[in-house]
Amino acid sequence: MRKVFCIIILFILCLSNKVQAQDAHFSQFFEAPLLRNPSLAGIFDGDIRAQVVYRNQWSSVTVPYQTSSFNFEFKQPIGKGNDFITTGLQVLHDKAGTTNFTTTNVLPAVNYHKSLSGDKSKYLSLGFMGGYVQKHIDRTKMTTNNQFDGNGYNPALADGESFTTSNYHYWDGSFGISYNSSIADKEVDNYFIGLAYHHFNRPFNSFYKNPPVELNPKLVGSVGVKFSLNEATYFTIQADYSKQGNYSEAIAGATYSYKIQDETSATNYVIAFGCYLRWKDAFIPIVKLDYNPFSIAFSYDANISQLKTASQTRGGFEFSLTYAGFLDRDNSTKSAMLCPKF
Repeated sequence: MRKVFCIIILFILCLSNKVQAQDAHFSQFFEAPLLRNPSLAGIFDGDIRAQVVYRNQWSSVTVPYQTSSFNFEFKQPIGKGNDFITTGLQVLHDKAGTTNFTTTNVLPAVNYHKSLSGDKSKYLSLGFMGGYVQKHIDRTKMTTNNQFDGNGYNPALADGESFTTSNYHYWDGSFGISYNSSIADKEVDNYFIGLAYHHFNRPFNSFYKNPPVELNPKLVGSVGVKFSLNEATYFTIQADYSKQGNYSEAIAGATYSYKIQDETSATNYVIAFGCYLRWKDAFIPIVKLDYNPFSIAFSYDANISQLKTASQTRGGFEFSLTYAGFLDRDNSTKSAMLCPKF
């Protein structure tokens, strides 16, 4: 247990002092695992998982930035050993600002989990994700310096921009590796650590054809640990650090969960409260309710960056909904492996 805490502490101490990033991101990053690392697919208690996350940001400052994520994972044993494979799909839709700058990602994923122990408590995973990305902008809502004459803004004037198309697309890819294990042979206590490399193919990322602009690769380190205090309560700690070009982002935090047993049935309700910190950007309280097989979570970004005066500390609202469960089939992973849950 002490070694696990050392990993968490060292990870958090290494977080960068910059918080900007080129990719869309979520405060509930743990509810969009494929965006963190494709090798985190399948690290849940169940055969299938579907998750939806919605974010609405900066509505107090400008036209809201709206980001939606949907991911689906299907896990099954493979071969005669304790290995298994997860296939999945990540769909991301982001709309930003006055010009409705829209990005849509459709990214299939696959992850192979190699068992490293006979008791099915330690796994090394290697995942890959790649697919189609389209970007679009509403040019009619653009205003530039060229459209201002001596009398003010004149929409009849050309905007002076040289790009000829309002949308473009490219193919994108990422891969990652992760390790997860139980703690001290306790099935309910576990941890994981992972590293992912996104945009490894460096796709062109610009409305302009000349000069070509490549999308910078992004490196993401992730770590998480879940440990029980007693039969009814447990802590979950998670952190991510990402670096893309000259920009980096660090986010870390924890939730405290309490199981509420329904005496009339075998159903357990779990309510969790916690907070996360995106370094020098936002303080993020969160509340989550688990009602097997569903989970629902709400969070809000309280802005603490240099924009806090203009935003009046208001940042972004997020909502997530998760379904995770086992299928009634002969090769279910229910008895084939120990399933960590974060």
